[in-house]
Amino acid sequence: MSDWRPNRWSEVGLVNEPVINVAQTVADSAVQFRSKVGHISRQSSVYFMGTIFTAAFGYLFKVYVARVLGPEALGIFALGVTMIGFLGIFNTLGLPQSAMRFVAEYQASGKLKELHALLWRGAGLLLVANIFFVGLLLSCGGWVAIHFYHSPALVRYLPLFAVIMLFAVVNTFYGRVLAGYHDLQLRTLIVNFIGSPLSMLVAVGLISAGLGLSGYLIAQIVSAAVVCILLIATVRRFTPPAARLFAKHGSSPAKEVWSFSAAVLGVTGLEFVMSQADKVALGFYRGPKEVGIYSVAAAVVVYIPLALSSVNQIFASMISDLHARGNHVLLARLFQSLTKWVVGLTLPLALVVIVFAAPLMRIFGREFEIGWPILVIGTAGQLINCGVGSVGYLLLMSGNEKRLIKVQVAMTAVMIILSAVLVPLWGIYGAAAAAAVTNVGMNAWNLLEVRRAMGISPYNRGYIHLLLPTIATLGVVLAAKKYSFVFSHYWIMVGVAFVTAYCVFPAVFYFVGGLDPDDRLIASALWSRVRGAIGRAGAQA
Repeated sequence: MSDWRPNRWSEVGLVNEPVINVAQTVADSAVQFRSKVGHISRQSSVYFMGTIFTAAFGYLFKVYVARVLGPEALGIFALGVTMIGFLGIFNTLGLPQSAMRFVAEYQASGKLKELHALLWRGAGLLLVANIFFVGLLLSCGGWVAIHFYHSPALVRYLPLFAVIMLFAVVNTFYGRVLAGYHDLQLRTLIVNFIGSPLSMLVAVGLISAGLGLSGYLIAQIVSAAVVCILLIATVRRFTPPAARLFAKHGSSPAKEVWSFSAAVLGVTGLEFVMSQADKVALGFYRGPKEVGIYSVAAAVVVYIPLALSSVNQIFASMISDLHARGNHVLLARLFQSLTKWVVGLTLPLALVVIVFAAPLMRIFGREFEIGWPILVIGTAGQLINCGVGSVGYLLLMSGNEKRLIKVQVAMTAVMIILSAVLVPLWGIYGAAAAAAVTNVGMNAWNLLEVRRAMGISPYNRGYIHLLLPTIATLGVVLAAKKYSFVFSHYWIMVGVAFVTAYCVFPAVFYFVGGLDPDDRLIASALWSRVRGAIGRAGAQA
């Protein structure tokens, strides 16, 4: 790995170097930074808005489902998800991540034969592989449901989970293909603004008709089928004619695709074990009801790193591009600025969730309120995740995937051991503690590996300016909780606290002079997106 830092001998004049126009170099660097930030903000803001849209309606929908179906039915659903998720370690063959990396490369280099093979032959191989996995689920899933999860009721839903799995693998693949084409906007439109509302509407209709959990699962199948058709049609439109479906090419995906896919497969498998070990342990030791309560709390915690996941969707491919070009200075600059913004955008949300953990869980029903400590523990762990930035993608997309796998192997073992020890003792709280400790350990280790391998860090003195806004926001949120009796409903109280937190934090941050020149560029790019959205809304009105 080449060292991107300047040659110290040339700095003191011991090596003859060509004369460099420093002013022009600085100007070019600023232009590159502005260009990259503009692209990230444009694509990430659409993904962020789509995710916010899905999160807002999805939260209300989860409240409805939790109240109508109850914790046991949700626990059965969560256990079914762990089963298809386990098969999902293998049934993607690692191809979705390869699509995100190689689609842009093949299109730019004119390798249309290879592009055709990846897009269509790769999808065909996915379908063939998943026919085998469907058979495996239907033949062995019943034994797992009865003897391991102690949930015979799960058996009757396995055929529906099998269909969901088939659509999920195809949709994931073509969704990543669109990311490879550097277009998250259409993918967000299809998945978030069409697929999610459709699933909710159909589910409400079917559950109201008395179909219960079966109706919930059928609604997901209907939505996934519509999303699948739209994704394939969109990918076909983006693909050059010579590489489209039915074009006459006979090759299979190239060896480089399978090599990268193998590495991704290992990473994905370890990520699954870490993300599902807590639920599996709960299902084995405690039963579906506690799994249902835990899964609802975990679903809320998933929204905490929303800003980070939005940035990662487009920054991941940019890491590969900048690293390949050897532009480590710009990469480090983006890493620092984006991580600082992710932390700033996450802190108000995290503070509201921690302070109002009990009311948030009570919204789902009184039976779920006991899960409020899970929100506190899980949110604290996700703050660490956001605080280190895109360290996992930095390792994966810069050719340091072996370092990432080493970390994940070790932390997977930690997660399994902690789940096996803590869940029998503390139940859902032990599961939350195991997940949080693993999350913190993995991210801290990944950060250390990024510094060792690439010589970059997300931190600078600008982070000090986040301290006073955090204290001020925490004070306002605590005050809102103290005087919550003035609100007739606790969900109104939580909403007011959320809005207030996102008003106070940026105001105080601006007042203390927290915006450095790079921050101003990012703020300008984000504000232009907001003004554009407001302008389009006004024109339509």
